Amino acid sequence: MHPGRSYRRLIPFIQPHLWMLLLGLMCTLGFVLTMPALAYLIEWVARSIGAGDLGQLRLLALIGVVFFLVRGAFQYGQDALMARASLQMVLELRQRLYAHLQALDLDYFSGSRTGDLVYRLTGDLDRVGEVVQRFFHRFIPSVLTIVAVVGYLFYLNGILTLTTLVIAPLMGALISWFGDRLLFRSRLNQESMSDLAALLTEVFAGIGLIRAFAAEEYEIRRFSTIAESNRLARFQTEQVKAIQDPVVGFLYAMSVLGVFWVGGWQISQGNLTGSQFLGFIAGIAMLIDPIVHITNNYSELKQGEASVERIFELLDIRSQVCDLPGAKPLPPIQGWVEFDQVSFRYKPDQPVLKQLSFKVSPGEIVALVGSSGAGKSTLVSLIPRFYDPQQGCIRIDGIDIRTVTLQSLRRQIGIVPQEITLFSGTIASNIAYGQEHFDLEAVRQAAQVANIHTFIESLPDGYATLVGERGVTLSGGQRQRLAIARAVLLNPKILILDEATSALDNESEALVQEALQRLMHRCTVFVIAHRLSTVRTAHRIFVLEQGQLLEQGNHGELLGKGGRYAQFHLRQFQ
Repeated sequence: MHPGRSYRRLIPFIQPHLWMLLLGLMCTLGFVLTMPALAYLIEWVARSIGAGDLGQLRLLALIGVVFFLVRGAFQYGQDALMARASLQMVLELRQRLYAHLQALDLDYFSGSRTGDLVYRLTGDLDRVGEVVQRFFHRFIPSVLTIVAVVGYLFYLNGILTLTTLVIAPLMGALISWFGDRLLFRSRLNQESMSDLAALLTEVFAGIGLIRAFAAEEYEIRRFSTIAESNRLARFQTEQVKAIQDPVVGFLYAMSVLGVFWVGGWQISQGNLTGSQFLGFIAGIAMLIDPIVHITNNYSELKQGEASVERIFELLDIRSQVCDLPGAKPLPPIQGWVEFDQVSFRYKPDQPVLKQLSFKVSPGEIVALVGSSGAGKSTLVSLIPRFYDPQQGCIRIDGIDIRTVTLQSLRRQIGIVPQEITLFSGTIASNIAYGQEHFDLEAVRQAAQVANIHTFIESLPDGYATLVGERGVTLSGGQRQRLAIARAVLLNPKILILDEATSALDNESEALVQEALQRLMHRCTVFVIAHRLSTVRTAHRIFVLEQGQLLEQGNHGELLGKGGRYAQFHLRQFQ
């Protein structure tokens, strides 16, 4: 009866707090021993009390008060110390897991469910903390109690003790078997809880779409189906525990009956007195509570093992894009970008980019044009190393970007995506995202460049205005200009624009375009263009087709060639 191997991986997280847990365990032992000690002391004092001896009675009352105060102190110590140690362990494990998730590739998140990750960071970790606390608070003291009682029983009568323990191996095997069943059921339970959390995350994020399609009843049915699966999984877990308790109780009862049979035989042979037998039975009664605690706590340990497995399953995932050994900070750059025979694929049999080679000079504006799936977004994702190419090399100012630290690389690259992400907080903190301490004046200047300063100043709280979750209180154009202000504050030498105006009305587009022009003259720019009207002023236009660079040149040159770009232009404007 040992916890699964998964718990061994918790040892490095438990070790720093082991002294606190052991101190709490000592308090537990003190708490358990105070009552027998008090009973013995009362008996000893009572024997010495004379008739009408009021002073001795007062002494007895005082001793009782002192013992209960000591017992309360031990109880507080065991609860507070073990809770503190387990919660600190959970905090450190949660921080470690969160930091690990921050380092994982984007590819991992594209295939993961947000609700599942949230539940692992919350529900699973909380359960692990509860199990660790229960292990030291209940399981170990119960084991120690059984060892002490069994030693005492051997002292009273070895034959009867062996009779009591003869069924112990079978009991242990059954508890272990039930534990394996509980582990299996608990895995299903945790998975169903993750499904439920994932569904709720999806629904609350897309509540507007649900309203638009009048899909409330559909979502209620979906929720009910998953909730019913969770109910069934939890019931099956409780069902296993409900079967386990009477089975273990029956075996214990059989053991006690065996003791009565052997004890009766010994009494008939004159090897045991009735009072000795009653004393032994009283000792056996002391085993009931610790056996119940061990059985129940072992069940909890097996259920918690499913959560431990899910946590370390995440920690075992390794990022493919990371700082290589010996990586150095990227020095301040000018903005030279070079692709040298770069090939990339998301899956082994599906190439996305094929041997791309080109050079971009500082201050040059390059527009990327092509049909959906041509590789435009993938190309710009390789520059900040969201992914690494399988072949070829990408250099910035002649430096292979794989030889520098990710943070120093990405700090010099600004990105304005089509879908803007804003976080709950103030407008100022969103513009200065990633900076714990920022200069508000610099934020104001960035907002002026982005054509959003006047709007912010018109708000009741100005830059201290809360934008709401995902920026739902702002229009699309306002969110875009906040994203531009964010990029301006970063002051990048390389700027990536993913068609930042495609979903805007004419007035908003004009404001955003003006802001972009102010930003673009400062750096090397890559523009993903879905509307050709936005790329006419680009210095060069790259036409991508099936992951290859099919054409390049400025707007007039490519129209004159009458090639793929000219076809795009004809399709959009005629």
